[in-house]
Amino acid sequence: MANVTDLQTKYSKLAQEYSKLRAQNQVLKKAVVDEQASSASLKEQLKQRDQSLRKQEQEMDSLSFRNQQLAKRVELLQEELAASEAKGKKGKTKGDSPSQHGQQTQSVFDEDLQKKIEENERLHIQFYEADEQHKRQEAELRAQLDELEKDSEQHQAVVDGLTTKYMATIERLQSDKARLEVKAQTLEREAKECRMRTDECQQQLRQCQSELNKQVKQSSSVIQEKVPFNDTSEQFSLWIQLKARDVAGQALSFIQDLIAALLNFHSYTEQRVHIYPRDSSIEPISPLNQKFSQYLHENAAYVRPLEDSFLQLHQSITEDTVTVLETVVKLKSFADNFCSYTHFLQKILPYQLKSLEEECEASLCTAALTVKNQELQTDMKRVTSVFEKLQNYINLLALPSVQQDAMPLSSTSAVFTQLAACLHSLHDAIKEMSKHYNQKAGLEKELPTITQKLSTTTECLLGSLGSLTSSTGKIATFFSNNLDFFTSSGYSPRGSTVTLNPLQAETMLANKKKAAAYIHAIKKPRPQSVPHREALSNRRILTSSTESREGLTQQVQQSQEKIARLEQEKEHWLLEAQLGKVRLEKENQRIGDLEAQLEAEAEPKAAVKETTLCTSLVQSLEKKILSNRMLCLCLQVGDEESREQLIKTHYMTRVGELTTQLQISDSKSVHFHSECRALAKRLAIAEKSRETLSEEVKMANQNITRLQDELTTTKRSYEDQLSMMSDHLCSMNETLTKQREEIDTLKLGNKGNAKKNKGR
Repeated sequence: MANVTDLQTKYSKLAQEYSKLRAQNQVLKKAVVDEQASSASLKEQLKQRDQSLRKQEQEMDSLSFRNQQLAKRVELLQEELAASEAKGKKGKTKGDSPSQHGQQTQSVFDEDLQKKIEENERLHIQFYEADEQHKRQEAELRAQLDELEKDSEQHQAVVDGLTTKYMATIERLQSDKARLEVKAQTLEREAKECRMRTDECQQQLRQCQSELNKQVKQSSSVIQEKVPFNDTSEQFSLWIQLKARDVAGQALSFIQDLIAALLNFHSYTEQRVHIYPRDSSIEPISPLNQKFSQYLHENAAYVRPLEDSFLQLHQSITEDTVTVLETVVKLKSFADNFCSYTHFLQKILPYQLKSLEEECEASLCTAALTVKNQELQTDMKRVTSVFEKLQNYINLLALPSVQQDAMPLSSTSAVFTQLAACLHSLHDAIKEMSKHYNQKAGLEKELPTITQKLSTTTECLLGSLGSLTSSTGKIATFFSNNLDFFTSSGYSPRGSTVTLNPLQAETMLANKKKAAAYIHAIKKPRPQSVPHREALSNRRILTSSTESREGLTQQVQQSQEKIARLEQEKEHWLLEAQLGKVRLEKENQRIGDLEAQLEAEAEPKAAVKETTLCTSLVQSLEKKILSNRMLCLCLQVGDEESREQLIKTHYMTRVGELTTQLQISDSKSVHFHSECRALAKRLAIAEKSRETLSEEVKMANQNITRLQDELTTTKRSYEDQLSMMSDHLCSMNETLTKQREEIDTLKLGNKGNAKKNKGR
């Protein structure tokens, strides 16, 4: 089940990361679409500007053509004026009335001509100035257009690169999603199997509970009927032990939640130090924050032992133990681990304060943020001091398990009461720190330079503070609710001022087990007991036999030597018996041969058919008799020699058998030695392969961490590039609006000039 929960948590984390990356991908897609739209709008604006430039050029051409026409007309008018002046000189001799009329008309024409000439000069000047201004604006606009085209090309290249990279990440995430879906399906199947198993286990548990209830009823009835006493003076009853184990289990669950919240708080604080006030991906952070980050990275080495030691404390509390402060030895290890964690908090406290001061010294830090940082400094000091008080109280509670008569019962109840108050003050301090952090996060969101990464890290930090607040509140309320149980008289024997040491508790439990075993053995038939005298005699025999071990070993050696000597004598007498048997057989054969020979001599007149048989038998008997006589002579003459020869042959055969057995054992030993060498070589190869595999695993873990760091750096760089692109797009939009306004003003000026020229 633990593996299933771990896989579910990993799957949920991967799903969260996938959703974050998907959201970032949506943002990037929107940014790409906006960039494409802006580039299309810029192209349309360029087309419109080209069209407007062409229109202005056409208007300029028309104005120049009109100017040429006006210049020709002025020349014609000047020629006409000269001709009219010449005619006027000739016609002076004529009457006065027509000359006056001609002079008036001539003056009118002169004035009109002078006005036209002045207007033409003014139009020439305006046209030249407008032409110069138009050329200058056109050059500026073309230069800006070139720059914008270059920028758009660069942005398009960046967008293309981002699209390719994010397409690769999307494909990888899709493959990860498919793999995770497969894992989810397998986990669902395993979960179904686990549910089925749990159902079966629950059924079995119900059956066992029913059977146990029956047995409890039977045993209770037997106890009520057959046990004539009830030990009401025993304070360490089963109810107290069950209550103590239940309380320890609840405290373990709360402490596990507290440990998880502390780990998250320290890890997210480390991430925030790397992001704010300086981003480590852009510029190096200060040496103070580097040291602070290094200390925060070691938080698991101080936080995890708290959970392990309290788990050992919970496991040490069973139904078969006496749970008092003097017997709970595992509480000392928990106190030591809590002391090390408190020292860790004292070590990182000045770095926390200096880090907040560095945030206050930043250029974008407002007065409200400075006030909140100062409040957070006081909160951190308060939390550290509360942890120091908790350390002192826990050390006092763990002291009786190490030193007897260290603390009376009244002092113990006072320590428990102070510990409950200290837990409530810890909850209040962390609650106040969480409130100030929330206010600080709200003020930081109003800053213009805040990044998405900083906001997400701050949200995670606030979430860890919220879980820390809830876990401390649960622990404080739990301890207050069970304070009567902790301070009750069940932690010392009734009617006694002397505390119970571990040895007394152990002897009491042993006696309790013996009593329970005796009561349980009443229902079973007991085996036949040994009589007392026989037991005493057996004890004397055992003690006398075990007094001198060396004498027994010497007796064994002497008996082994006697056995070897007797075996040799046995073999000797076996050979003597074999020789006696041979002699007896030879004598019996000789007697039989003699009897047969005598019978053959007594019946010489047998049948013809029996003569051949008798002659053959006689011959054979004679031969046997001769051979027997020779053997008897040999035995009589060389009895000692044959005996030695037989003994020699017997021992030679025994030596041959022993040599063959020795050769077989040597061959087996050589075979076993070769197998051991082969196994040693295989073990060495396996050790080398294990070392190589461990190195490969280390390299793979390093590669994973490196890839994760690269992923984080690329994410940061992409976010920075997107922010820079957004800023650049804003600046480009501002320049484009300015250019549009300038173009509109030029158009209006040109239209006004054109209308004036047409009106004139």
